[in-house]
Parts: sequence; C-alpha cells; structure tokens
Amino acid sequence: MATYTPMIQQYLKIKAEYQDAFLFFRLGDFYEMFFEDALNASQELEITLTSREGGTEDRIPMCGVPYHSAQGYIERLIEKGYKVAICEQTEDPKQAKGVVRREVIQLITPGTVMEGRSLHEKENNYLATITQFSDGTYGFAYTDLSTGENKVTLLPAKEDEVLNEISVLGAKEVVISEQLDEKLQKKMRERNVLAISYEEQTEVAESFAGLTKDLNQEKFKIAAARLFNYLHRTQKRSLDHLQPVTTYQVHQFMKIDYFSKHNLELTETIRTKGKKGSLLWLLDETKTAMGGRLLKQWVDRPRIDRQEIERRLSLTGNFIEAYFERKELQERLKEVYDLERLAGRVAFGNVNARDLKQLLRSLQQIPYLHDILSRISGQETEALAGSLDHCEDIVDILEQAIVDNPPLSIKDGNIIKDGFNEQLDQYRDASRNGKTWIAQLERDEREKTGIKSLKIGYNRVFGYYIEVTRSNLQHLEEGLYERKQTLANAERFITPALKEKEALILEAEEKCGELEYELFCEIRDQVKEHIPRLQALAKTVSEIDVLLSFAEVSEERKYVKPEFSDSREIAIEEGRHPVVEKVLDSQEYVPNDCKMSGEREILLITGPNMSGKSTYMRQVALTAILAQIGCYVPASKAVLPIFDQVFTRIGAADDLVSGQSTFMVEMLEAKNAIANATQDSLILFDEIGRGTSTYDGMALAQAIIEHVHNRIGAKTLFSTHYHELTILEDELEKLNNVHVSAIEHNGRVVFLHKIKEGPADKSYGIHVAELAGLPKELIKRADEILSSLEEARVEKPVPVTPDGNEAVKEAPPPSPQASQLSFFDEPVQVKKQELGAKEKKVVEKIRDMDILNLTPLQAMNVLYELQKKIKN
Repeated sequence: MATYTPMIQQYLKIKAEYQDAFLFFRLGDFYEMFFEDALNASQELEITLTSREGGTEDRIPMCGVPYHSAQGYIERLIEKGYKVAICEQTEDPKQAKGVVRREVIQLITPGTVMEGRSLHEKENNYLATITQFSDGTYGFAYTDLSTGENKVTLLPAKEDEVLNEISVLGAKEVVISEQLDEKLQKKMRERNVLAISYEEQTEVAESFAGLTKDLNQEKFKIAAARLFNYLHRTQKRSLDHLQPVTTYQVHQFMKIDYFSKHNLELTETIRTKGKKGSLLWLLDETKTAMGGRLLKQWVDRPRIDRQEIERRLSLTGNFIEAYFERKELQERLKEVYDLERLAGRVAFGNVNARDLKQLLRSLQQIPYLHDILSRISGQETEALAGSLDHCEDIVDILEQAIVDNPPLSIKDGNIIKDGFNEQLDQYRDASRNGKTWIAQLERDEREKTGIKSLKIGYNRVFGYYIEVTRSNLQHLEEGLYERKQTLANAERFITPALKEKEALILEAEEKCGELEYELFCEIRDQVKEHIPRLQALAKTVSEIDVLLSFAEVSEERKYVKPEFSDSREIAIEEGRHPVVEKVLDSQEYVPNDCKMSGEREILLITGPNMSGKSTYMRQVALTAILAQIGCYVPASKAVLPIFDQVFTRIGAADDLVSGQSTFMVEMLEAKNAIANATQDSLILFDEIGRGTSTYDGMALAQAIIEHVHNRIGAKTLFSTHYHELTILEDELEKLNNVHVSAIEHNGRVVFLHKIKEGPADKSYGIHVAELAGLPKELIKRADEILSSLEEARVEKPVPVTPDGNEAVKEAPPPSPQASQLSFFDEPVQVKKQELGAKEKKVVEKIRDMDILNLTPLQAMNVLYELQKKIKN
C-alpha cells in the first residue's frame, strides 16, 4: 500500500470493504474504476479501458463513466446480477487537507433497486433472507424495497420448501449467513437468483424495533432482523416507508410448486419465458402498475379461505353487472400513478417535483372512484368504497405548493407556486423588478447615446455589462462608461448603478433558489409523515383494479361464477382452456366436461398425440386456480372443491444445469406430488414413465396410479399411451377410463378434441407422424413394420406354479380393435422343441447385440430382419 499514491490507497481501503461489488469511485465529473473492476467493467459495459500512474512502476488499469449518465451503466450491471457501490466525495475539495474524504453512500444490488429500467412496473422486486435454525427449520423473510412490503414465515426443514418459496416470489437477491449449506446455495443459483449476499447480524436494531413489535415468535424476529440489518448496511439512508412485518403461512394459500407453476404457464410460457401466452397475460387488464403487481401476487398464491374467495367473486360479479360504472372506474384508474413506489421514493429521498405532481393527480382521482363505487349495489362494493382515504390534507399541500409543470431538477427553481411563501415572493419580486429595471436601462442608454445596437447582457464571469460594437465606439462620450472587456468586434462596459442592481438581482436569485429547495424538502417531509396512509390507499386501489380486470375478462370471454362443493365434487360443463381459447381467437374452441366425485377420483385419459389430452388436464387445473383467485371461470357451469395444492407432471425436458435426465426430472416431480399431496389436492400426471423402457415405465405408471388411488385419494387426471393400463378400471373402484376421440377419414386421422367415456381404441402414432410432415417413404415403412409386428406377436415364457408345474391357460381371442402391441395378454402354452441352425444363428445375433445403444428405429429394423430369417 505504501508505494501507491494517497488517492489509490484510499480507493483500495474502501474497495476492501466491498469486494463483491463494482466500486464507482467519484473523481470530479466521473466515476472511475481501477484494477480488476476496470478490467471487468470495460468488458461488461463495453467502455474504453485506459490506465494511469498510481505510484508504482506499472500503470494501473482504469475506466470510467460520466457521473451525470452513470444511472444507465449501473442498471446494466444490476441486470446482469452485479452489485455497485457508489463512493462519493463527502468533503469540500477547497477545505480538504490532502486527499478529499470519500465514503460509500449506497450499495445498489439486484434486490435493492429503487428506480430505473431494472424495476418493472407490474412486477415486484423482491429481496429475501434465509435463516436456518438449530432444529433445521428455516426463517424466510422478504421485502420489496420499492414498495415497503415486508413479510416473514417459517418453513419446515426441507430444502425444497425454501427453493419453492424463492421461485414463487421470483426473488432477485437472497441474503444468507456464510454458514448456510453450500448445496442449497448452488440450487438457489440454478433457480435464477441473480445475487446471493451475506449478513451475519440477526439482532433487531432499535431503529427497526417498531417494524417487528407485532411478531410473536423469536424466530420471526431473527429472520426479519437479518433482512433489516442488510438494508441498513447497504442503503445508508431513510427507510421510513418500510411497513411493519406481517407473518404468513404457506398453507394459507393454494400451494403450487415451482414445477407446476412452470408446467401450467401461470406467469410465463415454457417456450419463450415471456408473459404473452400465460394465464397472467390473459387476465391482465389492469390500468395501474400496482394493480398489475397485485394481480401477479394473486395468481402466484390463490386463496384457500372460502370466505375471502367468495368476497372477491361477489365483487367481480358486481362489476360485471355495472358495465358503465366499470368503464368509468377504469378510465379514472388510468390517471392514477404508482402510489406504492411514489411513497417509497418520498421516504428514500429521491423524489422530485414531477413525482409529487403525479401523486397529486393520483389523489385527485380518489373522490371520483368513491362516488362511482357508491353507485354500484352490493355490500362488498360499499365496504370497498368506504376504505378509500381521500387524503385531503396531502392534496391541499400539493395543490397550493407545486406549479403545474415543474422542472426535473429540484435545485433549478421554478417549483413552488407564487403566493405559497411570502419570503419567496419577495425574492422573486426583486429578481423580476431588477430585470425590468435592466430592460428599461437598455432603452434609456440607447436613447442617450443614439446607438440602436447597444445592448445589456449577462454572463457568469462578469455579471451584467453594456456591449457596444467597435463601429459605434466613436459615438460614446469619453468617460461615460467604465471599460470591462475587449472583444474582437465589440467593447463591454459597466456602470456603478448597473453593478449595484446586479448585486440585488443575483442575491435575490440565489436566495430564491435556496429557499425553493428548502421549501420543497419541507413539503416532501410533510408528505413523508402520511406514507402509511398512502400505502393503505394503494392496496385498496390495487384491489379495485384487479377485480375490475377480472370482471372485464369474465364478461368479454363469457365466463361463469364457480360454485364450491363441500363433498369434493368436480362438475365442469363445457369447460375451456382460457389461454388456448384466447390464442385461437376466431377459431371455435371445443369445450369439454369434467365429472369427478367421491366414487370417481381418478380419470385415466387415453388418446392420440396432439388430440388435446394435456390441454384438457391443464384446463381443469387453470379453472380451479381462476376460481380460487376470485375470478369467474371458462365454462357454462362449474362446481369445484377448494384445492389445497396443485401438482403437475406435464411435458418432458432434461434439466441440463443439474445434469438430470428427462426421466429423473419426471420421477422427481412425481415424487413431490406423492410425498406432499392430500385428499384435497389436484394431481395432473401426463405420460408418466415414458422416459424409460416400456416395461419399467408401465410398471411405474401402474404403481403410481395404485398408490394415489389407495393411499392419497386426491383428484387425479392421468394421461397415458400405455393402453394396457385401461384394465385398471376393473381393479380400482374409483378409477374411470376416458379418452380423447379421433376418427380416420380417407386414411388420415381427424382429431375431434372431445373427451368421451371409456378407453381409446387406437394410438394413431403413425398418423401423427404423417401430420408432422415426415417423409412419405418413412411413413410407409413404419406402416409395414407395424403390420408385421401386429401379425406376429412374440410369445411369452410360460409362468410356473409354486409346485413347479407349468401354469397353462388358453390364449384369449384377438381383439378386433387391437392395433397396438399388448404386454398383458394371458400366457399361452408353448410347445417345447429343439432349436434349428437358423434359430441358433438368430439367438446368437440377439445375444451379441448392443441393445442399449440402439435407437428405437434401429431396434425395429433389427427385429424385422430377425423375423424374416425365422419365417424363411
């Protein structure tokens, strides 16, 4: 250190405290970075890498960005998961003895962003903390710093529970202890957590005691303390907008794990990872940013409290009935800005006059919202209107103080209205009258000298001056003015009277600017005192916005109000998949019924690929989710139980990040459902077992069905291509076969997309391949292979009874509808005989084959060749 210059030593000392962040080190008009930060930032931000002397033989790598445009560069780093420490000069350079004192004034991280493009208006930006206790349980707390929302819960000693909670929130940053299990940290990174940070302090600081006073368990306080201590250490400013911590229990909501949320495409699609095509996209007719965020929260966490669900449904119904009032409300909501984040910025100290003007315009809409709601009948609507706080005192302050079109900067003046402050009016009068006096002086001097081009100007160096062009100098009387500056084409002069008036004007303007800034800060502090009221108002307005959105979508798409059954009955008539129906738009969607009861717990669904099995299963789950968030549902009638959990196993994809195969992912998702489902859950299993060999897959599928049927009793939709499983209807009393119908027409398959009772009679796999556009010669060859397989079924070995005798049974007659190789035919008697030379060669070839490395098509071709040899 001693060899470096004092400034570089200062940099290194500060950097040592922020090793996991880019240090933006303020030098004059630039934020500079040095050493590794400079090398990395130049690549990430695509800016020029330079170097500078630092007191050592080697030059130090350096890059920098202008401080006035630094925000964009900071946002780019945050979006990539980095942290940025802002280091400012905290001492006047003129008074500094040696190196100017510098300190980090804020650490910006992915979870603590307060403004900019990293903050999406209809998405929360959550920062979460995880605290593991000695009994293995986890304290889980989270905040959205931009809105001030704080919550905490306790999770069981299961890593999956923690990971699922992070995924449901979409937490951008997680704060933990360095002692937390490394394996769990690795899994968090795999779940797209942008940043993992560390905080060891878990004692509640006095400044945050008021936020945790209502927490009734020490574990809750410890979990919340880690969160607040991290915020205090990184933000270094007022956090008065933080709301008291509220507790929640995961089981208070319908539990939808990470896999199910992904498979059902609740908030983003599987293919594009975008919002369009998701359930959230379908429902989002919200007019405010805070309404959009609340809608996403509701979709992520449907309720299981029937009273709350019924309240929301009743309000949705009221808004559907009141068409004109609904449209009026939506128009008014378009004028409401983001009250939650405006309140956060007021507390954070980065609000400007335009923000306060937006707050005023938003609050001016509240009386109109109240009046319109009052015209809509219904007890719930009346209660909603009554909860709207008009905030008249805040409106009065802002109406009297802030001009209609204030500038962006709060230090440039012209923010406060005339008449708001007497002293400010006096300064303004002096400034305006002084300028009037200057204008009159210019007219007088032109008349006195006869020089029409004479002018009085101003610059910051010389102040006010009289300017006369060279060609007119001859007309000036000697000694009339005092010479001040000589230019190429003119001379500039001053007079004692002009300098005196200049002093008055400049003093008035300076004091005017200072006073305006002071007044603005006072107004901001007054608004700050009312932040809890603004946050409560924001919650009510958000709820109105979301329920109006439900009503809009429900009326437009002809949804119906769901009914809830205490007997766990599902009776959906003409149900539709809400998103697919919207995407199809002008095309007619084929609706389907779903009937399930205490005697009909499992539906085993068969049918061709592309016929709509997965869509049918998803639409049942989405119907339940829509009902439990308080929205009407896509059906002509819907009776539903209230589900506590939804589990899905739909689609197949390798988890390349963690090195898990399709089959392993399939089994993990199945295990999650089997381990956690209850009688009140909904399970969707699509093609379980297809990721492994036919026998293994079929055995597992049957075992899973039996386990769910006999031990869990959850409502289950199970689709399969193993037609042999349809015999389970005779063995399991609560299982019923249904199928998606299709017909052949002129040798081609036509999907009817209609669910009918009973098993499917054909698979139509080759027809689907034909629809996919595979070459005709390949399709023809597949038909030939299928025909040969159907004509010559491989005989099975004879089972043996306990006494060692062969168990001989008659072979059942072939089914006229059989079109797929069956693995469950009854055993037939095999006549024992010695193998001939040809047969021995076939056996040897089978023995020498590397079966594990054959593709299915290669295996079929080999089987076909072997069969030909035996026949010949």
